[in-house]
Amino acid sequence: MTISWPPSPFTLADLREQDISESARRGALAAGEVRRVLRGVFAEADVPDTLDFRARCLARVVRPHHVITDRTAAWLHGVDVHTSAELTDLPPLETCALRGRRPTSLTGVDGRSRDLLPADVTNVQGLRVTTPLRTALDLGCCLRRREAYAALNAFARTFGLTRQDYLRSIGRYRGRRGVVQLRELVAFVDPRHESPRESWVYLEIGARGLPLPEPQVWVEIDVGISYRLDFAYPDSLVCVEYDGFEDHDRTREQQERDEARRRDLRALGWIVIVVKCGDFTDVRLDRWIGQLRDALHLRAVTPYSPRRW
Repeated sequence: MTISWPPSPFTLADLREQDISESARRGALAAGEVRRVLRGVFAEADVPDTLDFRARCLARVVRPHHVITDRTAAWLHGVDVHTSAELTDLPPLETCALRGRRPTSLTGVDGRSRDLLPADVTNVQGLRVTTPLRTALDLGCCLRRREAYAALNAFARTFGLTRQDYLRSIGRYRGRRGVVQLRELVAFVDPRHESPRESWVYLEIGARGLPLPEPQVWVEIDVGISYRLDFAYPDSLVCVEYDGFEDHDRTREQQERDEARRRDLRALGWIVIVVKCGDFTDVRLDRWIGQLRDALHLRAVTPYSPRRW
């Protein structure tokens, strides 16, 4: 039997009203006909993921007098800071009631109380949401260190926020849990990082006391041929490239292209250090940090001179 799914985002209560069974919903999810957008909110699989769509989804489960905060606010602003695990097992929606109002008790919604100024709240598609600046600073306090730093950079890149914008607002956070982390991370904010893991690379370099590289540096290889490096020390001819794939996850063509790129760079005298997606823990993290430290030390002691023919 063909089921006519609601054209707008729908909840389990909507399905019950239309006499659509739970088993039918589960079957549609498994078949890819329906997707779960938020905890308790579903939509047909082919509905485009737009700002308007996200707002309509949230409007089904967030009460009008509550303010959308933290990761849910970031998602609505177009900055997704959920981890891959959370995309499978969706976390609660995050909202707050202003001080003196009662937080929500809805299932699947993490309702809290928070002191917000009128300037901290904006309207997005009819929903009350913390502003990009306020959302970024809140995430800088409450997320884990690497994810928090990536969020600060993403908001800076998406909304034109600067390190000074963040610094001017930090004073209000005095005494709040996580503010020490926030102050540390704001000092490293740079909107040029194009992915969360690039932010992680930059943060680890700074945290280990190494000189900070220049992000997104173009290097001319030949006439009409240039490569953009994720991170570079141009005076030392040392670069760090973040590769989001392990070798077994890439096609042969991709591997050959990357190898050719790095071969060209090395032929010009560059020391190329490659960081992969799994290189942020224990031995693997220490390994590439050590390689970078050795490379910078080598070039400081023995500057590279192009070979003369």
